[in-house]
Amino acid sequence: MPSTAFSPVCPPVSAAPTLSDRLLPAVTRLPRYWWVPLALVTVLGGVLRFTGLSSPHAVVFDETYYLKDSWSLLLHGTEQQWPEGADDGFVSGQIPDTEGRPSFVVHPPLGKWLIAGGLWLFGAEDPFGWRFSAAVVGTLSIALIWWAGWLLFRSVSLATVAGLLTALDGLHLVESRLALLDIFLMFFLLLALVFALLDRDDGRRRLLARLPGSSLGPWLGIRWWRIAAGVACGAAAAVKWNALFSIAALGILVVLWDVNARRVAGVKHWTTGAVLKDGPWGFLTMIGSAAVTYVLTWSGWLLTDGGYDRHWAELNPGEGPQWLPPALRSLWEYHVSAYSFHTGLDAHHTYMAGPATWPFMGRPTSYFYESPGRGTDGCAVDSCSQAILNVGNPAVWWVGVLAVLLGVWLWAVRRDWRFGALVGVYAAGYLPWFLYPERTMFFFYALSYFPAMALLVAGAVGVLTGRLGVPREGATAGTPEARANERVVGPVRARRWRTVTVVYLLVVVALAVFFWPVWTGQTIPYEHWRWRMWFSSWI
Repeated sequence: MPSTAFSPVCPPVSAAPTLSDRLLPAVTRLPRYWWVPLALVTVLGGVLRFTGLSSPHAVVFDETYYLKDSWSLLLHGTEQQWPEGADDGFVSGQIPDTEGRPSFVVHPPLGKWLIAGGLWLFGAEDPFGWRFSAAVVGTLSIALIWWAGWLLFRSVSLATVAGLLTALDGLHLVESRLALLDIFLMFFLLLALVFALLDRDDGRRRLLARLPGSSLGPWLGIRWWRIAAGVACGAAAAVKWNALFSIAALGILVVLWDVNARRVAGVKHWTTGAVLKDGPWGFLTMIGSAAVTYVLTWSGWLLTDGGYDRHWAELNPGEGPQWLPPALRSLWEYHVSAYSFHTGLDAHHTYMAGPATWPFMGRPTSYFYESPGRGTDGCAVDSCSQAILNVGNPAVWWVGVLAVLLGVWLWAVRRDWRFGALVGVYAAGYLPWFLYPERTMFFFYALSYFPAMALLVAGAVGVLTGRLGVPREGATAGTPEARANERVVGPVRARRWRTVTVVYLLVVVALAVFFWPVWTGQTIPYEHWRWRMWFSSWI
């Protein structure tokens, strides 16, 4: 597969790069058979996520909320309260009806509607139906992270590394195998990033085609990839509100990309031009499409009468924002109540974990644990364990800490926009949690920024092995102009790092095999379970 993306030696470039060279990536076409590694890592991830998806045949952890809410949405259009013992009804296949009273829920409905899709297809009597949508979205996100890797690094090999790390990570895999929300949140945030990267390339092509324009530069027209990014952002917020920090970071990123494109193109007033020419329409398309998408996901609540606080506006005339119609005013009040719940959530939980522990997986969440004895559930010894622990693959997460630090250096010192973007996405998903030190938090919240970490590891592999050059000056990384000034790893050192990379990936695979039983609730001897509990905080 010949491609400049695979060569550790930079091709010669002209002494006077053209404007196209300065604005556009040097590698634009995918090499032949690019789809083979994409298919391999995606199929591998899919097999791992769908194998034994019905096990355990039990309502696991927060499935007790989202399974019942999803089934209620499918039946009534809104979340309703359930009688005692409803979980047992789902497990036995004798599912009771709701009590006909609205339930106060604190997460928007889109993730639950997606879970409801699996229930509609396969029924609610088998956990396969409960978890089908999460497994599909988890598998698709592997392909998405591959595309993000390609758009960032223009290297099939590095994109495949990012996809493989995702396919073999424990946190990602566990969240893909249960009827929980965070896999949907991660998917839509990743989708928004992919669309933003496509918009970045498209915007630069438009700028090149429409120059010179005025001293502010040209208007770039309707940017459809940016609208698509806005829809994905709205969908992410419609799964969980903590998406808002990442959405804000992505909005800042696209503005900075626009500003820099006009600077590179030689537009006289490049900052003002980006703000005035791209800013208003960019805000309208991205934020506007996100807002419309978000409200549409509440259609079940808006179009029925049984939702919680659905008629609050009629019962409280004169309260709330009067410029909104009654239905949206009621929805506003619902959001005020839900926000108060989120900010005031401080109940103790056995597996709560503050954000300082997440990069090191200090306290992963135990979703399920049973202790079958001899002759029960395939146990052939005196005591066995069945566990689902959302601990990540240590080779991914602990190396990820180093990759993040390298990414910060490459952004701050070498001005490499690719690593700056990934560090920004990582920080937006991680750092805001420190603003709420009293709130109850869990390790699985880290899934939202996991794609940025996996891509940073892949990028670090590229730099160390010579597949990615690091600009010495302020040129846009990946362009011929930048390649003329790149610092490339020498051939001997590159070969050594490639050997290290192969060994590293084999360790990732070995650890995935090792932790597979406690990611998927397999019946193993108690002693074998203890082997996998490397720290007391994992128990």
